[in-house]
Amino acid sequence: MSRFHDFNLKLLVIEELMYGPEPLLPVYDLSARLAERGIGDPASYVLENGLHAEVLPESRAHFESLEIPAELLTRVEELCFDAGADVFRHCAPAWDGEDDLFDVRSLDDLALLPNLREVTFVEDGVLVVPDAAEVFAARGIATD
Repeated sequence: MSRFHDFNLKLLVIEELMYGPEPLLPVYDLSARLAERGIGDPASYVLENGLHAEVLPESRAHFESLEIPAELLTRVEELCFDAGADVFRHCAPAWDGEDDLFDVRSLDDLALLPNLREVTFVEDGVLVVPDAAEVFAARGIATD
C-alpha cells in the first residue's frame, strides 16, 4: 500500500476517490458516525466542545489508517486544491477555512499519483508549497 507523507494531500486524493462523482472508496460519513453516539449536529458538537480548530481524532484516525491501493491511485487524474472539499467537512465540521488546518505543505507524494494530469486551484485554496507551479510543470501536470 502507498504511504502518504502529507496528510492534507492525502485528504485531497481521498476527496477525489471517496466524494467524487464516481466514488471508488467507501464513503466516510462523520454525521452518521456521530449520530450513532446521539450527536445530532456535528458543527454544534465541535463548537460546544472547543474542537472547531482541529481534525476530529476519530476522523484523523480513519483517514490516516485508510489504505489506498496503488491501482486506485493510478485512477487519480485531477486534483482540486479547494478549501471547500467535502472531506474537510468530515474532518472538521465547523472549520471556516480561515486558517492553515488543511494546507498542503509538500508535493513529495505526487510520485504516488502517476496519472495526475491536471490540478485546479481556487481563490480559497489550500496549497502553500513554494514553487508549486514549477513542481507541477516538471511533472507535466497542467494547472488551472
